[in-house]
Amino acid sequence: MDVVAAKQIGAGLAAIALAGAGVGIGSVFASLVATIGRNPASRPHVFTLGMLGFALTEATGLFALLIAFLILFA
Repeated sequence: MDVVAAKQIGAGLAAIALAGAGVGIGSVFASLVATIGRNPASRPHVFTLGMLGFALTEATGLFALLIAFLILFA
């Protein structure tokens, strides 16, 4: 196997984590909408926690993308 082919396979496998980040973000916002729908008075507190969950989930996706780029171009 060529080194370039191995890098491309490794980058593709590392990019699979981006699908997990997308599912996680969808889950965070689905729970956020359901919670605000049940109890609208709790919106300020729940919205803050939802944004924190979004940021942490997105950060893991960005780290996976960074690793994929490092494998591909380093």
